[in-house]
Amino acid sequence: MATATRYAHIVLDHADVPHIAPTTMKVVELVTAQRANDWSAEELHFQFPYLSLGQIRSALAYYFDHKASLDADIARRLVLVDEMQQQMPEPALRARLRALRTH
Repeated sequence: MATATRYAHIVLDHADVPHIAPTTMKVVELVTAQRANDWSAEELHFQFPYLSLGQIRSALAYYFDHKASLDADIARRLVLVDEMQQQMPEPALRARLRALRTH
């Protein structure tokens, strides 16, 4: 169940995470792509053609109006990814390649 916001195209899910309606894309996912690649709204539209420019601009407006809390969410997600990566065993191919380099 999604809750409408005062932003066109932006809804909150059951955990109050902002999404771009009617997609499953989270605002933080779009912002992360934008920041990582320094993409304009037009380039985001090219990269995510299923999103309209209106949806993209609304998501970016939502982000800038809620920047502190969304930046904290992005930071939390990055820490979680780092923790998960550290817990994963080394892939066998990487171990074999590393072994070849040391010989």
